[in-house]
Amino acid sequence: MRHSCDVVINGGGLVGLSLVRALAGSGLSLALVEREAPPSLPAGDSWDSRIYAISPGAATFLERCGAWDRVPGERVTRVEAMRIYGDDGTACLEFDAYDAGRRELAFIVENRQLQHALWESLRGQDVALRCPSSWTALEFAPDSAVLRLDDGDELTARLVVGADGSESRTRAAAGIAAAPADYGQLGIVANLSCEQPHRGVAWQWFRRDGVLALLPLPGERVSMVWSIDEARGRRLLELDADQLAGEVEAASRGALGALRLLAPAVAFPLKLQRVKQFTRPRVALVGDAAHNVHPLAGQGVNLGFRDARVLAQVLGERGAFHDCGELALLRRYERARKEDVAIMQWATDGLQKLFNNEAVSLGRARNWGLSLVNTQPLLKNFLVRHAVA
Repeated sequence: MRHSCDVVINGGGLVGLSLVRALAGSGLSLALVEREAPPSLPAGDSWDSRIYAISPGAATFLERCGAWDRVPGERVTRVEAMRIYGDDGTACLEFDAYDAGRRELAFIVENRQLQHALWESLRGQDVALRCPSSWTALEFAPDSAVLRLDDGDELTARLVVGADGSESRTRAAAGIAAAPADYGQLGIVANLSCEQPHRGVAWQWFRRDGVLALLPLPGERVSMVWSIDEARGRRLLELDADQLAGEVEAASRGALGALRLLAPAVAFPLKLQRVKQFTRPRVALVGDAAHNVHPLAGQGVNLGFRDARVLAQVLGERGAFHDCGELALLRRYERARKEDVAIMQWATDGLQKLFNNEAVSLGRARNWGLSLVNTQPLLKNFLVRHAVA
């Protein structure tokens, strides 16, 4: 059977779901294609090892989408301060929400809690949900795109949005080139209990073997994100729970006292990926399909939410454009997003290369620079304003 709609969103991750919800009520007919069934929340007090630092701007967007208030308050932690250390043991950069005139710098939220909230926000919305479902072919014509599903159905749309991750099949079908660059690092994530209270502080250590972050979770818990050389990361994953907790405790210089692993650590490869175009006729890319950044700034998902917010605004304010897949309209979205993405990719890639370097002269310069920024309140406030957007 063939079904027609205005917009098909390929991918039901956080960014794709937020875009669907933001477009609901826009006057456009919508379909969502996602290969995995909606996640359910497990019983008990287990915690997801995959967490996100959600900026206040992204939280406001999610609130407008009807999702933020569905996340239980007891599963959300406000980041009220940040402590960032260089690799010489003395250089330090501190950010404080109070000093910046804000209630918080970010919110720490589990992936599955946010996923569940977004799916719940779609209840009662006029969206054709094809989930779980996959597609076998995507073809483009001058006035439409046709998505062939694995059950034999076809979806015809004026616009297909690729929200299907860094290995986006939508991007490949549209012939949009991507330039990935492997960092040779793993991102190791795990949750730990901590002896000392974190007091809403997010900690980060720039080390010569990578970047270690401890992010506050509710209670006496923290989430670890350790971006580290792949060989060293594989060795860490082979350690037992007590040994790994000891390594994290040592690398964090005992800032939170004794640590205890709450669940096995997991890892994912890190890469930078630049995508030449975000749009083509009948296609727009959002989230990881459009860009990848190093996680040291914790801004990847926030970039994606800004993609969804801007694309929804462009489509909702299309005016004289009766065809939501016209390139002239989609280029408004691309122009609005390119600079923000480029700045974040440049900043995170530059920091990764600066600290992942054994040159003595660079070591002195980077630690001196970190300490210098800490003495510049105007610059610090500028950085905070960009991070919380």
